[in-house]
Amino acid sequence: MAHGQGAGDFASLRAEFALPESFPPQALAEAEVVAGDPLSCPGRRSDATDLPLVTVDPLGAKDLDQAVLLTRRGRRGFRVHYAIADVAAFVVPGGALDAEARRRGQTLYLPDGNVGLHPPMLAEQAASLLPGVVRPAVLWTLDVDAEGEPCAVRVRRAWVRSVEQLDHDSVAEALRAGTPHPSVAALPELGRLRRERAARRGALEPQVPEQRIRAEPEGGWALVRRLRHEVEEWNAELSLLTGMVAAKLMIEAGVGVLRTVPEAGDDAVDWLRRSARTLGVPWPDSAGVSEVLAELDPADPASLALHAATVRLLRGAGYTAFDGEVPESVGHGGIGSPYAHVTAPIRRLVDRFATEVCLAVTEGRDVPEWARRSLPELPRLMGLSDTRASRVERACLDQVGAWVLAERVGTTFDGVVLRFDATGSAEVFVRNPPVLVRCADVTVPEGSEITVRLTEVDVADRRMCFEQA
Repeated sequence: MAHGQGAGDFASLRAEFALPESFPPQALAEAEVVAGDPLSCPGRRSDATDLPLVTVDPLGAKDLDQAVLLTRRGRRGFRVHYAIADVAAFVVPGGALDAEARRRGQTLYLPDGNVGLHPPMLAEQAASLLPGVVRPAVLWTLDVDAEGEPCAVRVRRAWVRSVEQLDHDSVAEALRAGTPHPSVAALPELGRLRRERAARRGALEPQVPEQRIRAEPEGGWALVRRLRHEVEEWNAELSLLTGMVAAKLMIEAGVGVLRTVPEAGDDAVDWLRRSARTLGVPWPDSAGVSEVLAELDPADPASLALHAATVRLLRGAGYTAFDGEVPESVGHGGIGSPYAHVTAPIRRLVDRFATEVCLAVTEGRDVPEWARRSLPELPRLMGLSDTRASRVERACLDQVGAWVLAERVGTTFDGVVLRFDATGSAEVFVRNPPVLVRCADVTVPEGSEITVRLTEVDVADRRMCFEQA
């Protein structure tokens, strides 16, 4: 829970990062035309409006990229129908909207409003898979066997119609009551199965403390601890499954763009083992990193510190494009498999291009030239966009943290020492309000509980200074 709240707006932050306030007139004009008359796209678009697809998103979301229908195949596993918004039907290749999307790279989420990749008339209306309306989509149909592994795939353009917009809480409540929506009744079983598979293939998912900014009813902002919803985890597995299948299709075809993270080397894993030993965390000789993490309680201070240390094994994230020869390193160390972004084209630039490649290779036709010639440029564009998104998110959290703590200089707070950096400064997770802070001259080791004192707050610079109490 949060303790205290902060008042203010994010106008200065938006100006600091030069975030656009609107779209160029030419881009808006294009969007208005295609919103009422979507573009013709390669491949035949079939009618799949009979599928009772549903969306599962955070409460209040309007930019709905994905709709799902899960069915069981007897004892043979599951069938996953996964409809993804077909943004290519709304963006003219080489046009003003395409150029603006390349400049933006992805939607940025700020507490006081989004900076969209696409105009709201598309992102929240014409392209969004809103309930009760027919929308163009890319429909992935994945057969998954009883072990949780994909065994057949079909990708096609289709017309779809979501029958209901669900959120994580409503899905969880219905599951607890024994009255799940039929379209996602199999989600817990398939979600757990896929998460078991993830641990076996060595996927790394550090459970580090996540912060979220919440608008307060009476005005102002508060920081709260973001606890990942179990339904959210299961739902994410569907996206990961689709991305892994997409990566395999592109690798086999020798053309595409992947999200890549180098696999941690033996030295890094040995270092993590030593950290576990120092923290007193058991690590059986036969266990891999993912298996150890799966057994830990992230609320335990030593476990929390080991999760934070594991983040260091996931450095070097980027994008790898290829056309012809497939690079030697195409894996994603965090997922334990090659992976591609294809499930969020409303919010992320690269998905539109990767999806177009997958459609072409599964239909046995050439990749459209507009998509193919853009592949080499995408790693740079997405790298710049990811960096900007990370910096904006961090700045928002620091700004709200400074607002919340501005009147509490001299107060002490309980926290956990997560790790030390190269300068000897400690990263400390303060529990309430949930803030990640730097603290010099800390005398207790990583994984220790600590009391820190707030010594200074500079709201304008978004800076908070702490010392060990």
